[in-house]
Amino acid sequence: MNRRLILTTLAAASVVALAGCAGPYTVSADVSSYGNWPADRKPGSYAFDRLPSQQQSDEAAKRQASLEDAARAGLEKAGFRPAADAKSADILVTLGARVTAYDPVPWDDPLWWRWRGRLFAPRYGYAAGWGGWGWRQDPFFDRRYDRAVAVLIRDRASGEALFETHASNEGMTMGSDAVIGSLFDAALAEFPKVEPKSHRVSVQATR
Repeated sequence: MNRRLILTTLAAASVVALAGCAGPYTVSADVSSYGNWPADRKPGSYAFDRLPSQQQSDEAAKRQASLEDAARAGLEKAGFRPAADAKSADILVTLGARVTAYDPVPWDDPLWWRWRGRLFAPRYGYAAGWGGWGWRQDPFFDRRYDRAVAVLIRDRASGEALFETHASNEGMTMGSDAVIGSLFDAALAEFPKVEPKSHRVSVQATR
């Protein structure tokens, strides 16, 4: 099997995999949460609160608006409802998100046959394969992306931080708006329960 046939086969497999993902699917994330939400307090109405850095430019404001759209479903599933404006909201919500790319090097993986590097070269002497390519130029090289979101909920009247939650997962792509939305869903899935220890939460994604 030559290299072109291998690449074609992998591309076809990717199309089949994507087709199989149509409709509801499960997204898992590592979640941790903090705070002291009053036991007798209902979720109430919310408005988004942007940090100065999140509104310093049109680009930053547009990016933050996209995050807010992604988080709305998770907030409403947790029992919150949008307020008419920030002044009438019961709580203020601050959002954050990041996507970090990192490149695992060939010797990171003790199980060399796993999908973390070149299929047709030995573990060492990597630069000598396929016309002197280095491992970073290898089409089979697996770049990973760490995707994370954060939610901070504060009482609007007092400014007290009542609940903070983080969710993250990793994958081979940066992830779409739908993936970021699912991370917000996972981050808020257990509200108002607090669990600082990172644990796995799975949610069904349909968007």
